[in-house]
Amino acid sequence: MKYFEKLLIANRGEIAIRVMRACRELDIETVAIYSSVDKNALHVKYADEAFHVGEDHPSKSYLNIERIMDIAKKSGAEAIHPGYGFLAENYRFAKVCLDENLIFVGPGWKTIKAMGSKVGSKKMMKGAGVPVLPGTDDGIKDIEDAKKVAAEIGYPVIVKASAGGGGIGMQVVDDEKSLENAISASMRIAQSAFGDATVFIEKYLVKPRHIEFQVLADEHGNSVHLYDRECSIQRRHQKLIEEAPSPIMTPELRERMSDSALKVADVSGYTNAGSVEFLYGQGNYYFMEMNTRLQVEHTITEIITGIDLVKQQIAIAAGESLPFEQKDLSLRGHAIECRINAEDPLNNFAADPGKIIRYRSPGGPGIRMDSGIHMGYTIPPNYDSMIAKLCAWDSTRVEAIKRMRRAISEYIILGIKTTLPLHYAIMNNPQFVQGNTHTHFLQEEHILNTLDRYKRDEETRMQTLAGSFGQEKKVAAISAAVNMYLQLKKD
Repeated sequence: MKYFEKLLIANRGEIAIRVMRACRELDIETVAIYSSVDKNALHVKYADEAFHVGEDHPSKSYLNIERIMDIAKKSGAEAIHPGYGFLAENYRFAKVCLDENLIFVGPGWKTIKAMGSKVGSKKMMKGAGVPVLPGTDDGIKDIEDAKKVAAEIGYPVIVKASAGGGGIGMQVVDDEKSLENAISASMRIAQSAFGDATVFIEKYLVKPRHIEFQVLADEHGNSVHLYDRECSIQRRHQKLIEEAPSPIMTPELRERMSDSALKVADVSGYTNAGSVEFLYGQGNYYFMEMNTRLQVEHTITEIITGIDLVKQQIAIAAGESLPFEQKDLSLRGHAIECRINAEDPLNNFAADPGKIIRYRSPGGPGIRMDSGIHMGYTIPPNYDSMIAKLCAWDSTRVEAIKRMRRAISEYIILGIKTTLPLHYAIMNNPQFVQGNTHTHFLQEEHILNTLDRYKRDEETRMQTLAGSFGQEKKVAAISAAVNMYLQLKKD
C-alpha cells in the first residue's frame, strides 16, 4: 500500500536521510528543505526535490513555519515528517499542518502541547497513578513555598524548566541558601530559551539511571511498547551513548515500567511513535517526561525488534492500524548507539565545526551507520553538533561492546575533533562493561585512563592513512593525533 504520493521532511542531516530511506522503500517521493549553508548537504542530494528554505540561522530556515508551509504547498506534499529537534515538538507547527490540510507525521497538536509542559504532564501522570518524583505540583510562584517543599522532600533538589528539554535551565541545589538564586537563574534561562519562565522543583536523585520505553499507538486504540533503552551516559544532561535493552532490566521490572509507559500514552491520548522517559534509582522508577517524536536513539530499538519505526510512523499517520500486537514482539540480542559529535571532549565538549579532510565509515557484521556527512563536507556551526550515529549489534551485550570497539577503531574522521576517543574509552571502562552506569558516569569514572591502547591504534591508523597526504600533511596528522591523546592521558 502506498500511504502518500509525496512527503516533505522538515529537517536536515542524518535524520532527514533516515526518513527519506523509509520513503524510498515505500515508493513515496520526498521533498527536502535546506538553508543557505546546507545547499550542498547530503540530504539535499538524496531527496527527489529540494527547496531553499532560508538563511543559515534556524529561525530563518528550519524553524520558519510560514516558509515551510509555502514549500509544502508548492511541492504538492501531502504530509510532513518533522524528524527530531527543530519543529518536531512544536504544537503550533502540528496545528498549522492540520489547518492547512497536511498530515503531520506525529501525535496530535493537543497531545504535544499537553506533554510539552513538564509541570502539566507530571500532574497528569500523578493523577493516573504513574510514579513521579516528589516536588512542586505547579510552577514556582512563591519562593517561600518553594523552600518549604524543598525542606519537606529533602536536599539536594533540582530546579527544572517546565518547557523545552536538553537539560537547559536545570540547576541542582544542595541547600536552602542556594535555592533562590538557582530559581531566578533557571527562570531567566527558560524564558530566553523557550519563551516560558515556568520552573518547578523535584527531588534530585544522586546517581539515577535514565531508562526509556519506546511506544507506538495508532488512531484505533491499539498500542504497544517496543521495550526499553538505557540512556544514562550523558554530558550536560544530553545523551552520548544509548543501549537496548537496559542492562539492569528484569522481566518483573520491565512489566511494571512498560505498563506505566503504556498508561502514559493512553492517558495523554497519544498516537504515533513516542518515548516515555523514567529515572530509576534504589529499586524505584519515576516518570520524567514524554518525548512526543521519534528519538535519536530509535535506531537501536529497530535493531533489537526488527520494526522499522519510521515506516510505522508513516503508516499510522495515514490512518492504518498497527500490524502487530504486543505478543508478536520479541527482543533480539543487544544494541549500542554512540552519538558521534563534532566536539572537543577536552574543552568542555565545545563544538568543533569545520571541513572533513578524510573520512571512512566502519562496516561489517552488526554495524549500522546513520550519517549525513562525507569526505570534503564542511560541518556548519549553525546547528547541533551531532554528525553521525554509530550502532553495533550482537547476540549479547558483551559481544556488542566488543563489536563497537572494533567499529570505532575503523572509523576515520580527520579535520575536526570528535567524541570518538571518548566513546572508545567508555567501551573499555570496567564499570561500563559490567553495566554499572548512571547519569554522572562521566564525572565519576576515570575514563581517559583507558585510552593507552586506543592512542597506539590511532597513531598506527594515522601513519597508514597519512601516506596519501604527502610528507608535510603526514607529519601534521601524526603530530596532531599524538598530541591529542597525550593530552587526554594527562588530563
